[in-house]
Amino acid sequence: MKFAQSFLILLSAIVFILTSDAGDIFVSLATGKNKNPGTKEAPYKNLWKALNVAKTGDVIHVAEGNYPGRMKCGWFKMEKPVSIFGGYSADFTKRDPLKFKTMFQPENKNNDKKGGSLGLLHIEFEKSPMKAPKGFNIVIDGLIFDDGFASSYHAVKGKPAGFDTGMWLEGPAKNKADKFPSANRYSIYSATASRGEGNITIRNCTFVNGSNYAINLNWYKGDVAIVNNVFCNNRMLSVNVTCSNGSGTINWECANNTILFTWSRLNDLADMGFAIRNNTNCNANIHHNIIGLNVLTGYDNTKGDPKRKKTKLDHNIFFLNRESDVQITMSPSVVKVRVDSFEDLEEVDGIESIDSNIDLQDPAVFKGRINAQYLNAFLSMKYTEKTKLDPGKCNALRSVLGLPLQGTITTTCDMYANRYPQEDALKLFGAVVQYGAQMPR
Repeated sequence: MKFAQSFLILLSAIVFILTSDAGDIFVSLATGKNKNPGTKEAPYKNLWKALNVAKTGDVIHVAEGNYPGRMKCGWFKMEKPVSIFGGYSADFTKRDPLKFKTMFQPENKNNDKKGGSLGLLHIEFEKSPMKAPKGFNIVIDGLIFDDGFASSYHAVKGKPAGFDTGMWLEGPAKNKADKFPSANRYSIYSATASRGEGNITIRNCTFVNGSNYAINLNWYKGDVAIVNNVFCNNRMLSVNVTCSNGSGTINWECANNTILFTWSRLNDLADMGFAIRNNTNCNANIHHNIIGLNVLTGYDNTKGDPKRKKTKLDHNIFFLNRESDVQITMSPSVVKVRVDSFEDLEEVDGIESIDSNIDLQDPAVFKGRINAQYLNAFLSMKYTEKTKLDPGKCNALRSVLGLPLQGTITTTCDMYANRYPQEDALKLFGAVVQYGAQMPR
């Protein structure tokens, strides 16, 4: 017992030493140099340099600009728990994330430089619980993640009139004008094997044109907060938090986010397309979000064991989600429910509370904020499927025996995850008072 107490005291001392010496690091693409000391007066030029030299607990302040990553790889790896604040003017005298845009907006021509990263921002700490950092507080604030110019889009297929691009293409397919297929990566990714024990907050960020989940956090221990962000035109899932500690639970909050146009996994619109998902061993508090125009469902509760997770789903606005506002497992079926029937979900496994959620009362709040051309194409979207059976001898024999026939299926959709204008995504901040993303402070 004395040894255990001494070990805990020593561990606490180490954490204090690591965090008490935390400092500020400054990065400016326009005025910095990597040989500088990284101060406000003499900042680094590149964010990757700051991440390399930063210590646990440091705060990295990043000025406006499009940060390409090392050798223009298009991604960054965080291997120590540090905070990143974007949205500063080049001289750090002002901060406004919507005006002084700190962007991760890679280009298609660099898609071959994936390295060990699965996200534009890839978070991965020590795999050993004994060596992993503990007691930290990470804040990711005021960054713009936009994979729209790294992705490949069809030149003509699924291209409504007036659009800049056709539909998004999954590799190995690619537009002849592009050097590489789409990157197909997360915007923020936390590795399942990472064993850090601390808290993370992601706020005032914009996630647009994501080629995979916007946020995919596999968190070991600590609290997660995803607050006051805009998610627009991402694939499969916008917000996903899982617990990578099999014997523990993660508490996480998803509040005041605006989540629109989350697309399905493929252009057949058959699966995925969720705004938010809760998972086994996770306790979620989801409130005051705007959740609309998602291809399948606003909130998905079908993943994992519903008896081993808790969800509070209160005070949210749902509107025009294509199949349902909530999708939930009520054994043995998956039930899809609209907001006006949420009372039927009270006391269902996994749902701790589901109160005061509403449909959008005044669509006029989005006038001049949602790209009208994109919205019109989405609401008018048509999907068709054609099956062509093989008339050969194999199918003739199958028919006699009452077996399923084999053939080919051709699907067409007149738009799919086409690139959304980043400037219009930024206009979604502050659309509705109290609900969704408010203007960053």
